[in-house]
Amino acid sequence: MLQTLYDYFWWERLWLPVNLTWADLEDRDGRVYAKASDLYITLPLALLFLIVRYFFELYVATPLAALLNIKEKTRLRAPPNATLEHFYLTSGKQPKQSGLSGRQVERWFRRRRNQDRPSLLKKFREASWRFTFYLIAFIAGMAVIVDKPWFYDMKKVWEGYPIQSTIPSQYWYYMIELSFYWSLLFSIASDVKRKDFKEQIIHHVATIILISFSWFANYIRAGTLIMALHDSSDYLLESAKMFNYAGWKNTCNNIFIIFAIVFIITRLVILPFWILHCTLVYPLELYPAFFGYYFFNSMMGVLQLLHIFWAYLILRMAHKFITGKELGGVARPEISGQGLTIRKTQFLRKRQFKKGWEEGCPLKKTSSAFNGPTATEQLLAFHTAHLVVVVPSKFCPSPDSSEEEEKGWCVVKTADNPCPWGY
Repeated sequence: MLQTLYDYFWWERLWLPVNLTWADLEDRDGRVYAKASDLYITLPLALLFLIVRYFFELYVATPLAALLNIKEKTRLRAPPNATLEHFYLTSGKQPKQSGLSGRQVERWFRRRRNQDRPSLLKKFREASWRFTFYLIAFIAGMAVIVDKPWFYDMKKVWEGYPIQSTIPSQYWYYMIELSFYWSLLFSIASDVKRKDFKEQIIHHVATIILISFSWFANYIRAGTLIMALHDSSDYLLESAKMFNYAGWKNTCNNIFIIFAIVFIITRLVILPFWILHCTLVYPLELYPAFFGYYFFNSMMGVLQLLHIFWAYLILRMAHKFITGKELGGVARPEISGQGLTIRKTQFLRKRQFKKGWEEGCPLKKTSSAFNGPTATEQLLAFHTAHLVVVVPSKFCPSPDSSEEEEKGWCVVKTADNPCPWGY
């Protein structure tokens, strides 16, 4: 049974064009060809990457974070409560009555959610590691392909295919890239969980399948072009994150704009109109389509859809940087390092305003302050003119509070701000 499945899996018609067999790709006359067994080394290399990452974050990223004044903040822990803990883990992360007052339950869930949120230092260390790898990988990838004729003439990618031997630089470029993506997949449960978590899993799996398949089917020339193209923008994104966590807002925004331009050009122009054209059209001039041809280009299509999805998110964020406005709602200020970031939230509602307004409040309690651009403009103007601390509206005990809450924020009194308003 297993032998039958093995033979069917490695059937030449799945992987190679017609009239070619695996015997045609055996090493001979000093020429070395790609073999599936070559990829066994990527799993131990992935574990090595995790070890190297641990020491990098400990001895490189952490001291760098200290130089940039990025510190681990102490968060209040939720007191032990078996009932609430069970509900939190099994049913949801929103409050539920459990013999405590509503305010006590909300406070418990707020602190419990804060325990699960990644710290700024953790985010910075993760971004530093990825920035370092992507930058080195991009430089190494360009060194591998820049002197090859198929870098300048896409038709040469398929010259002599599939009887194309590999060279050591191509071998190690493949092994290191594949090992790194295996390591990302292994660590994804412990890494910072972002809004595009599911898309990241799909991306990692599709990338691993694409790299592995392109090695099996000897699509190595096309594979090196695709990997170098992807690495060309990733290090810019990670560097923008690092500056954001360090509170260098202007530097972060400028790098992000550069990243957005490079991403659009490489992922939405060069990839579909040059690389995909190369893998879809040129092979058919040499041999009839086979399963490997359809499979490879299908996975490339999956990656392209992810690129379109991410391009949409990138353009939305770039729009916010340029205009300073939030679309469709009010901006919620958030303390992030030393910089002020803007996050989408609900419209302001009258019932969310805290009673007892003090004299001299910069944000007027008028009907125009409950939704629309006017509220956004007032909030942005207020926060650029005042030093503020943002905390939940029900828990505003002191001006030095730095706890965060998903809903019901307020600004507590500071030296330049006498107005404890909430929304």
